[in-house]
Amino acid sequence: MPPEAAEPPRGRTRRPVLAHVVGQNIGLILAVAILSASIVIFAAMFVVQQDRLPGSFEITSTVNNTMPLALAAIGQTIVVLTRGIDLSVGGVIDLTNALAAIFLTGGVWHMAVVSVLIVLAGGVAGLINGLIVGFGRLQPIVVTLATLSILQGLAIRVLPTPGGSIPAGYTAFLVNTNAPTALCFLALAALGWMGFRRSRLGVDVFAIGNDEQAAIALGVKALRTKIIAYTIGGMLYAVAGLFLAASATGGDATTGDDYTLTSIVAVVLGGVNLFGGRGSAVGAICGAFITTMIVNILFFAHINPLYQSFYEGLFLVIAVVFGALIGRLVRGGR
Repeated sequence: MPPEAAEPPRGRTRRPVLAHVVGQNIGLILAVAILSASIVIFAAMFVVQQDRLPGSFEITSTVNNTMPLALAAIGQTIVVLTRGIDLSVGGVIDLTNALAAIFLTGGVWHMAVVSVLIVLAGGVAGLINGLIVGFGRLQPIVVTLATLSILQGLAIRVLPTPGGSIPAGYTAFLVNTNAPTALCFLALAALGWMGFRRSRLGVDVFAIGNDEQAAIALGVKALRTKIIAYTIGGMLYAVAGLFLAASATGGDATTGDDYTLTSIVAVVLGGVNLFGGRGSAVGAICGAFITTMIVNILFFAHINPLYQSFYEGLFLVIAVVFGALIGRLVRGGR
């Protein structure tokens, strides 16, 4: 056979590889595209109404308001990748927010120890979810809905009425109101995700999300992986509760309720497959910012707050349907 006949044309090998890479990351690509479009729309509306581009104050406020949702969405992503779902997000945030408002006092070391204990409390809540889902073989939506109610009740018990206080230094460290330094924490989260994705645990999470029985046949300990996934999720929800308390400079045992649904919205907008096995925490972070930007756009559009939920839901449906269609086209209609 002539040498030129043995080597396939370069154009025919590169295109399938590129199509495969795009197909595998289409969710993240669309999330970045939607986020970019929403930022442009918001900036244009801001210029029309304020005669200037958004400044440091607007950027900092947007970042600080998004931090709790972004962290909750990362935790939700890890659970969803295992073909699960966690509705206890709001309950964990409620409880940890209430605990922070009461016990975050004193010096730096005291606040550091209390913060660690609060994060561990969130981990215990996630561990309980994982144990019941894993050993009980129950539907995650049922289990986490039950623990949501229990955690909300505990939060009310801890802090019956809004109150407490967060030290100014703690607030400045987590959500600096003068600059968007909270982005540093998101950068650390993204780096942590890269390490997690390449770790044995991360590989196992994706494996059981794609095909649990096949993963078990290959030696993956699915039960242990699910329990760890829910535990990590609970810890991230607790961190979200700390950021929420720092932003509000106080506690409220009901302020985290909305994060149950919005964390799922952020996950979907971030291109994470709700049937498991495909997605990225980076996409979930983008989804969280998209959710915040939608609220900002509706505000500057002077939409009646009573109808904001309608438009948010409409946008979500359009984004999901559009993303699914684009994904099928990129993957060749499969």
